[in-house]
This record gives sequence, C-alpha cells and structure tokens, in this order.
Amino acid sequence: MSRVGKYPVVVPAGVTVTIAGSEVSVKGKLGATALTIVDDVETSLDGDKLWVKPKSESKRARMMWGTTRALLNNMVKGVSEGFTVNMEINGVGYRAAVQGNVLQLALGFSHDVNYPIPDDITIKCEKPTSISVTGKDRQRVGQIASEIRAYRGPEPYKGKGIKYENETILRKEGKKK
Repeated sequence: MSRVGKYPVVVPAGVTVTIAGSEVSVKGKLGATALTIVDDVETSLDGDKLWVKPKSESKRARMMWGTTRALLNNMVKGVSEGFTVNMEINGVGYRAAVQGNVLQLALGFSHDVNYPIPDDITIKCEKPTSISVTGKDRQRVGQIASEIRAYRGPEPYKGKGIKYENETILRKEGKKK
C-alpha cells in the first residue's frame, strides 16, 4: 500500500484545480500546469483536498498511485509557492552573472560559458558566487540546476566548482611528501 498516495493533496487558497476526464489542470499565481492521469488511478476533488485512488489492486496501479499524488502535490506547490535551487561557486576567479536572458559563468576555462535562460525559469545571482534557479515546475528547476552544475562540478581536493547549497563534498587528502 502506498504511504504517499493515501494522503490528500491540500489545495491552498488562490489555487484552482480542474479535473476534466483524465486531465488535471492547476492554476495559481505563478501560472498554470496540466497533467494527464494514467488509467490505473482516479482523482477526485473534495472541497480543498485532491484525492488519488487506485482503480484496481494491480502492481502498476499501486505504483502509479503514489507517483500521481506526488506529481499533483508538486504541481499545486509549484503554482502557489514555486521551487528554488540555490547553488554556490567556489574557486579563485570563478563567478556568475546574469546578462539579459543569458547566465555567464567564468569557471576557469579559456572562455566564459554562456547558458541561455529558458522562459519558464528565473535565474538570479545576488552575489558573484551564488546562483538561484526558480520556477514552477520542480523537475524543470532541478534539470536546469543540474545542467549548470555539470559545467564544473565540485572536485574533491579543494572543493572548487559549482555545488548545491546543501551539498556536502567528501574531501580527499592531497599528496604527501
């Protein structure tokens, strides 16, 4: 039995949920998103609670029960609050800046790395060593943050590179004489 799926998704004030057949649409202050529900589960709206139930006791129905509930919860949270991934840059001369709709990264290469910012994502650099990726889609925010981190991941000796704010880098001991 799903431990996630049995709990309802609480819909906060200011967010409207529309169920039309197998399509669930969520609209809030940060925008609107939609999700096509698989045939193995059914959704129902009861006041300000969104319930997900499996249609049968098959293994696929039980798997999709929790997955669908988690996706719906992320949609509701995304259009009401949004998701943010904070990143830090460590290293001498490593810095980031937003120029228009391009994120410019100086990461020790012979050239600056220019990352085009998608329309549905907001990237801010409060300091030259911090990057904040914000958006309404949790998967998209994580994917963009992962692509930025992949340019220069943190190395284990000095910790130079781009890392997530809450990430711990396992450090290695350097050469011994």
